[in-house]
Amino acid sequence: MRILITGGAGFIGSHVVDALVAANAHDLAVVDDLSSGKRERVGSSVRFHHADIRNADEVRLVMDRERPEVLMHLAAQMDVRKSVAEPAFDAEVNIGGFLNLIEAGRQKGLKRVIFASTGGAIYGEQEQFPCDELHRCRPLSPYGVSKLAAEAYLFVYKMQYGIDYAALRYSNVYGPRQDAHGEAGVVAIFCGRMIDNRSCTIYGDGEQTRDYIYVGDVVRANLAALNAGSSGAFNIGTGLETSVNQLFRSLAGIAGSDIAPTFAAKRPGEQQRSVISPARAASELGWRPEVTLEEGLKRTFESFKTHRDS
Repeated sequence: MRILITGGAGFIGSHVVDALVAANAHDLAVVDDLSSGKRERVGSSVRFHHADIRNADEVRLVMDRERPEVLMHLAAQMDVRKSVAEPAFDAEVNIGGFLNLIEAGRQKGLKRVIFASTGGAIYGEQEQFPCDELHRCRPLSPYGVSKLAAEAYLFVYKMQYGIDYAALRYSNVYGPRQDAHGEAGVVAIFCGRMIDNRSCTIYGDGEQTRDYIYVGDVVRANLAALNAGSSGAFNIGTGLETSVNQLFRSLAGIAGSDIAPTFAAKRPGEQQRSVISPARAASELGWRPEVTLEEGLKRTFESFKTHRDS
């Protein structure tokens, strides 16, 4: 099977590429602009294209060369705060870039899209906890809007051109390779600051909750979606709520840190509670989360510490 992975040098994408290489059953190629990804994460057995998905000409060239049967689309502008500050840029990447890919792909025989959506920002302030995929989508940020728009386009391309799809609505993904100095990923940021013996910043009162899922479980969800025939949106989360304060205490215990956090004003565009039900993914994709938060945090902290000490 010919598979093209966008964002394959990034945090989640590079883990997905590693798993596909290990499966040794696919013809793989990666597209990444290396704005946040790292070229060395993509092995020599995988064809690599340094290209920006916002550039339609570059995308058409890649699609003409690769002619993928499956597009695994993980490249994105994923910072909620940046989407609020620069909504046009967010749309340029997450909507315009996506359309460049699927339009060029459908002209070259694309059959299925595995799309990295969001299970937090797409729902907005929830009314049910955890919520399923039938919950109303009322995003509070341009980032959530752009992901919802891409899902709507996926439905159109399925109806018009027969391109099947699975939109994987990730909850808050964490794990090794996440950027400790980036704008997204509180676990990575906390790990980095604790290793450096610096105070962590908690925005708001810290009682806002998220559904934290380990990157290894997200990788398995992508592979499950690749091999399943089901179409539509699938929540990829744990169904368990954890507050930022609880998360901080757990990581501080793992790190052996006694440095108190500092608190800052709540950030715009972020909801108070977010937790999603993975029941549909369990029944239709055969996928369930396996790594507990405590175990995932330990693995992540040790990975960051090893990398920092190496």
